[in-house]
Amino acid sequence: MNQHRSGLVALRRDPVILAAALWLLAGCVLLFAYAGHANRQVQLFWVFQMPLDVLLAYTCWRVYRISASPARRFWGVLAAAAAAFVVGDGSQAVIALLSEGQWSTMGGPVQSTVFALGVGALIIVMLIHPMPGRTRREMVAFWLDATTVLIGGAVVAWCFTVGPDSQGNVLGTLATGAVILTSGFAAVKLVLSGNAPMHRIAALPMVASAAVNTLGFFLAPAADGPMPAHVYAVRLVPSMLILVGPRLQEVVVRDREASAFGPRRRKPYSLLPYGSIAVAFTAVLVVLPAGPDPRLWGAITGLGLIFALVVCRQLAAFHDNTRLIDQLDATLAELREHESRLRQQALTDGLTGLANRTHFYDEVSASLPAKTSVLLIDLDGFKAVNDTLGHAAGDALLIGVAAKLRDSVRPGDLVARLGGDEFAVLLRDCDGPDAVPTAERILRALATPIPYEGTVVLANASIGVACSDPTDDAGSLLRAADLAMYAAKHDGKGRWKRFERPIAVALEP
Repeated sequence: MNQHRSGLVALRRDPVILAAALWLLAGCVLLFAYAGHANRQVQLFWVFQMPLDVLLAYTCWRVYRISASPARRFWGVLAAAAAAFVVGDGSQAVIALLSEGQWSTMGGPVQSTVFALGVGALIIVMLIHPMPGRTRREMVAFWLDATTVLIGGAVVAWCFTVGPDSQGNVLGTLATGAVILTSGFAAVKLVLSGNAPMHRIAALPMVASAAVNTLGFFLAPAADGPMPAHVYAVRLVPSMLILVGPRLQEVVVRDREASAFGPRRRKPYSLLPYGSIAVAFTAVLVVLPAGPDPRLWGAITGLGLIFALVVCRQLAAFHDNTRLIDQLDATLAELREHESRLRQQALTDGLTGLANRTHFYDEVSASLPAKTSVLLIDLDGFKAVNDTLGHAAGDALLIGVAAKLRDSVRPGDLVARLGGDEFAVLLRDCDGPDAVPTAERILRALATPIPYEGTVVLANASIGVACSDPTDDAGSLLRAADLAMYAAKHDGKGRWKRFERPIAVALEP
């Protein structure tokens, strides 16, 4: 939105564009004023052409000074071509002012040669403009699209230049049409490349100039002779439009637009081939009433070629879609794996691999109100191991305790590390008496020292056991187990205690 707004402001306020627009308006008014006076119209055409060329060369040179390679090369060639147009059109203006009986805007030898050299250099620089980052398959798709557009333009040119009414300068018409098609092809290449040397808002009037130039070329009467005033006016407009593009480019660069030059994101599709189908089909409909003739057969042949190219393009697109789907499946599999890892990390303790406090609390809540027992295990002497042997020894002790707890419970039970040296066990479908063997197995397992770097580490444990009743929730059950564990710790090392309402009874291991 900001880009279009800045372009519109430039069109309204830029002195160069305003001066060029007023100059063009004055020229068109005079061309209509001298309708029926072909010689005077030709003189006006060339006189009003040259100042527009001067402004084009000036604006291109200014953009050239502030651009960088490879866009700098494009603008340098365009500036040189515009300077050549000044020379050629200026010489033709002198010739036109000194001549009589003129009606055609076709230039003389000097103007035609200079124009051909300038346009040729511009076409070459557009064709060799780099298209970085394209794979081989993308290049094939690009050339299919560009060739489709070229054939569509050729069909139109064929329908206008070949036929019973084309008895004039057919070779000249075909040559001019070939230049228009080639330049159009080069412009399409830049549009499809995603690496155009200009901003899209600057490219629009330049593309429009090519379209209007083509229109002016085909508006001329079939027979040689004076042309209507509107034909001369239409042929003068492209010089104005092609001037607006570089001026807008300078405005965009001056406003420090980041995407003024350089690569841009390419669209994964192109509508130009379908536009070529529409153009070629329309051409067939136009020449069809005249019956079978070279124009009709040529248009049908071109339409068939376009269909074939579009089919090839679609097959390439289907192959690309299959590859993208495979890539998407692989990406989704990686995302699922990553999600699984994140979920695992969110629910487990990083050191021991046991369930963490949050996961344990959720599982206790889910197991209620069925018969459920909870064991809280607190290691005695863990701090001494850390202080005497270091934190690595403490970690080895915690990992060893986690392994012993896993081996001491049933497959459906859950072992967790709540933090520090505090562990917990969830015994599902288990009442108080059934929890006693598990607590005893844990105490016996913890009595075995854990090897560590040539020595052993050992930590006693205090265990609190609590069995749920119908009114319990996770919080009350864990508090009951906590009370039992502190009672066991208070009564002595290596003991466990089962919490039974309303009193706590100490049991020997």
